[in-house]
Amino acid sequence: MLTLQRNIILALLIAAAAVAWALLVRQQIGMGAGMRMDMYSPTMGMTAALFLAVWLIMMIAMMFPAAAPMILTFHQVQSGKRGRGQAFVSTWVFVAGYMLVWAATGVLAFAGAAGAEMLAAYAGLSAATAARIGGALLMIAGAYQLSPLKDLCLAKCRTPIGFILTSWRDGRWGAVRMGLQHGLFCLGCCWLLFFALFPLGIMNIAAMAVVTLLVFAEKTFPHGEWIAKVSGVALLLYGAAVLVFPQALPTFQPMDTMMPMDGMTMN
Repeated sequence: MLTLQRNIILALLIAAAAVAWALLVRQQIGMGAGMRMDMYSPTMGMTAALFLAVWLIMMIAMMFPAAAPMILTFHQVQSGKRGRGQAFVSTWVFVAGYMLVWAATGVLAFAGAAGAEMLAAYAGLSAATAARIGGALLMIAGAYQLSPLKDLCLAKCRTPIGFILTSWRDGRWGAVRMGLQHGLFCLGCCWLLFFALFPLGIMNIAAMAVVTLLVFAEKTFPHGEWIAKVSGVALLLYGAAVLVFPQALPTFQPMDTMMPMDGMTMN
């Protein structure tokens, strides 16, 4: 019975991630030319509510595969409690707490993106300068991959049993609290990787896929901590290259292509 339940939960997590990916790909394919230009801006030209909805879809697509081992471990422990006649809490309560962290992060991400857009418009940054700022952000993300704080958060995320033993809380609110805590550890692992999506294109499907694979590999593959460090070096090198060659950034938009000429329309 436990194996069946675990398989159902895993299938639901995979299905949710697959549907989220399908929605993201469909949205990008369905974009017109003007909307594709918006894709390269930090807020993608969206309102706060729409940005948050897209952000949550992104987090389901990118984080559910990597979070699956922890979610399944939580369910295993709860099933054992139910088998002993103790209070049982649904696994989805833990997932809800986990997603609350990413929802709050989305609010902060929109605020930061909107502020960056306003500052860039006020300062009148050239395309090359904006790209070089993006290169610097990539280098910051790379440096974080090599930091002790990254190592600490990754160690917590790579050991579901260790997290359960040290952070277990009984009851429904205890499950929410555990979901929040695990979400914060995941955020500590990944926040600058998601931050790096802004200079790469927040709706850049290829960049999202690479980050998803990287997060999954860090958390589940043997020697995942070394995968994190190799990716950190790669980000440092790529960011440095963008500082010298800003055209190497996929969001680089020369000024003469950023808006149509007067009297012309975009199909």
